[in-house]
Amino acid sequence: MNNIAAIVVTYNRKVLLKECIQKLQAQTQPLDILIIDNASTDGTGDLFEKCSDNLHYYNTGSNLGGAGGFSYGIKLAVEKGYQYLWILDDDTMPTSTALEKLVEEDRRLNSNYGFLSSKALWKDESICTMNIQKKTKWEKVKNFESEQLVQYASFVSLYIKAETVKEVGLPYKEFFIWADDWEYTRRISKSNKCYFVPDSVVHHWCNSNVGANIITADVDRLDRFKYMYRNDVVMYRQDGFSGWIYLTVRNIVHRIRILKDRNNVKEKFELIKNATKEGKRFYPKVEYPKNL
Repeated sequence: MNNIAAIVVTYNRKVLLKECIQKLQAQTQPLDILIIDNASTDGTGDLFEKCSDNLHYYNTGSNLGGAGGFSYGIKLAVEKGYQYLWILDDDTMPTSTALEKLVEEDRRLNSNYGFLSSKALWKDESICTMNIQKKTKWEKVKNFESEQLVQYASFVSLYIKAETVKEVGLPYKEFFIWADDWEYTRRISKSNKCYFVPDSVVHHWCNSNVGANIITADVDRLDRFKYMYRNDVVMYRQDGFSGWIYLTVRNIVHRIRILKDRNNVKEKFELIKNATKEGKRFYPKVEYPKNL
């Protein structure tokens, strides 16, 4: 068993997952690969009829969403005794030295950090806009060539220590989708210095280099946005008054953009209002790996 576990959550993306695994197996740094399958129905499990010593497959038994899958995988890895966790989506395609550069940064910092986050590029080598790290609630990373402190990052390529998980707990599985990674990394960064590591490069093979947003969403796709607005309340209220200010301003901006777009205005306004109201009553509990 290696001391680093790559945790990949997947659901019905067999072709992408296969490519992701090949990229992980080509890493210059030794690692184990833990595949967390949210009960895919596309034959994903068939890929693992024959597994190598460092490739392990776990079926959750039901679709837990991205949040539930990552919570499941992180808990599993810590309880199995891995010291470091490399968290990735199933459409993350790391360059061969992506992990090596994270390990080098860990050594340079003497493991004194909360998380390390890679530079994510889209298919055309441009910066993947949905994975741009944030230095604060209000400020995104702009210089992608220099290492810098950040507070928020995605699960497209995140490196953390098992000790950190034991301290801050697991991602909220109740989020199901959206904001689980932003909330979790902010929870970590509140008490630890965290870093954007530009030398660690991955590609994110998402369909579009424009993140999903309620403004341009079709009416038949609106329902899933309730998770985003509900979960964001949980994420930003941990910053107290400044978090509520940010959330209020953000929601006002979204409403203005919806008005300008003029499509399904009433439905979108109602969703934001109801999901935000639900978020104010939503208090998921932090869970921890078992003490071993």
